[in-house]
Amino acid sequence: MQVHRLTRIGATVSLAIAVLTVTALPAASENNAPAGAMTNSIGVPNAAGGVVVARDVSFPQCGGSLPLRKNADFGVLGTNDGISFTRNPCLVQQLAWAKSLALPPAFYANTGNPGPNHATHWPIGQAAPRVCTTSDPNSIGCSYDYGWNAAWHSYDVATDAAQRLHHVDRANARRRAANVEWWLDVETMNSWQALDDQPTVADQRLDVATIQGEVDALRMAHVESVGIYSTAFQWSQITGGPGVTRGRFAGLPQWLAGYESYGAAARGCGAAGFTGGPVRMAQYLGGDGFDADVLCGASAG
Repeated sequence: MQVHRLTRIGATVSLAIAVLTVTALPAASENNAPAGAMTNSIGVPNAAGGVVVARDVSFPQCGGSLPLRKNADFGVLGTNDGISFTRNPCLVQQLAWAKSLALPPAFYANTGNPGPNHATHWPIGQAAPRVCTTSDPNSIGCSYDYGWNAAWHSYDVATDAAQRLHHVDRANARRRAANVEWWLDVETMNSWQALDDQPTVADQRLDVATIQGEVDALRMAHVESVGIYSTAFQWSQITGGPGVTRGRFAGLPQWLAGYESYGAAARGCGAAGFTGGPVRMAQYLGGDGFDADVLCGASAG
């Protein structure tokens, strides 16, 4: 994902595989970090006495260099090629890079909800976990199933990479893919029904159902930590915010995007964010041109 070149993405910290994608983000202030609260959270210290910094990479880095190991404590890896139901063609190589770092990697996955008229994988006829019928092709159940299927696809992509890299059986690879943190990239560069025209609450409820389907699928895969990557502005545009989500994502950790510098991202650890859950990471553009992320710690108080 690119902080200033929002492409298409979603990721986190203790795993063996991850996924995400992003481009031109709104200002960091849109993450609602009260000035007084910014000093209440601290970054997690690393062995060198600094703050733990993650580097997130995905398909835009295919065929190119990756961040130097001395500048990364762990990697967050995008499983997709920018949109749902695609594969990052370089995930195996990027996972090998991430496994050479001090801390376990994480994954992030692209999300979206293009609706039945634009999707190539719309779940018409699917009966579980929700029902999606031809008579009601744009129902809450259809959107939920779309997200559910997309998350399973991303999880399978991560499993494939783990299996190829470590030469283990499928069951072992699935455990490796689940035994890490996952992030769902929710941003406006991907397709959402609420962004097709003027957003309506009905459209936003469909998009919320898709995100819920993704969360539930990863939990069904035994992923222990599922978080959301976004900004307050983008999250509000897509989901409608608390009035529509009604707290259903309130416990999920947050990865805040769009900060201009390391210092701003470190202060962003004290931001309120957009779901109400704890802020786990804050992203900024590193001096080497790669995305970087401050791992947020507990309150200094």
